Amino acid sequence: MVFGRSLTEARLISSANYVRTELPTRIAHRIRDMQRLPYVVVTNSHVNEVYDLYYNAFDTFRKIREIKTLEDNDQLCKTIRTTLKAHLTVIPKLAMGILECSGLMEAKELDRFMNTILKSRISRRVIAEQHLALTDTFHAPWFSPGAKLSETEFIGEIFLKCIAKDVVERCGEAIREIAQRAYGPDVAIPQIKIDGHLDASFPYILSHLEYIIGELLRNSVQAVVEKHQHRKDKDSSPDRPPPPIEVTICESSQHVIIRISDQGGGVPHDILPYMWSFSKGPASGQLLANLGQVPKLAATMQELQQSEDGRGGINAEVIKPFQPSSHGNSLASLSSRPPNLRLGMGLPLSRVYAEYWAGSLALHSLEGYGVDAFLQISKLGNKNEQLTTRATMDAV
Repeated sequence: MVFGRSLTEARLISSANYVRTELPTRIAHRIRDMQRLPYVVVTNSHVNEVYDLYYNAFDTFRKIREIKTLEDNDQLCKTIRTTLKAHLTVIPKLAMGILECSGLMEAKELDRFMNTILKSRISRRVIAEQHLALTDTFHAPWFSPGAKLSETEFIGEIFLKCIAKDVVERCGEAIREIAQRAYGPDVAIPQIKIDGHLDASFPYILSHLEYIIGELLRNSVQAVVEKHQHRKDKDSSPDRPPPPIEVTICESSQHVIIRISDQGGGVPHDILPYMWSFSKGPASGQLLANLGQVPKLAATMQELQQSEDGRGGINAEVIKPFQPSSHGNSLASLSSRPPNLRLGMGLPLSRVYAEYWAGSLALHSLEGYGVDAFLQISKLGNKNEQLTTRATMDAV
């Protein structure tokens, strides 16, 4: 945000050199994490492919010399774009590797490894995509070096005035359309009602917030539709619409809290202990098969969309991020995922996103009734990313 508030050529080159030194350092720590895994885990074909991707990226970035000119920066951006695209396979490959190795390591250790590697991955993509966005801004025909930005604009990927109600409405509309496609035109989809502090706004990265809200709403809509269908099958009374999903927004000086409440019957008792785990227990076989159908995953809300021909991809008409440009970042249409394909990663990955920005995600399940999800968002601008510090990593 500092680099981008009053962008000049010197600041852009400073940003480039920050990226050039940070990326190989952060990748190196993750390579070391993988080297510490038991040998039988590292030799798993999926984990091994991720290791090779990380090592090649490290080797590429460590050889880049100091950025001194705009031409040097353009070359760096080209390398970053290529690497971001290549690494879209990382999440599904890691998830499949973790599921296949679930009997070879303690589940707690596997989840700790997965949380660390995903949080670090988010940090690297944020740094990389933020720099690409700043470069695109600098080269834009309308840009004037050193010009101040208004609060309705982006600083790179960071939207300065992210209105919670608008994000929930946009995600809700997209999720309802996805559900209608998945269940058929005759199935009633629950309404999404929003109340509370409807003017609450904060600086945030939209793609992160949309992913979390999208996953929570998708879980709620699926649960309500399936419970309502089950009730209709057993009940001969006149057809009633499914109960709405209620979203409450609460704003304080430091945080915004979003509560999503549904009447979808709650989390099944046998799933509850594995809700936040990547190495899912009884459902791991089915999840492994599902992940095999998703070769790339950027972990964005847009991946839930389906294109008009029925294959996966973004339907940009359903959900339109406010991004001023598309520069091959994680919002781009680079992956496919059928809308009703369960991967078992939505909740744990959403919590990783929330915690990365010093927020939190908690679920309270009322068995037989429904679920209340609480997403706490820290207003950005006064928070550092929540990663293991360099000092503690180097001490290991």
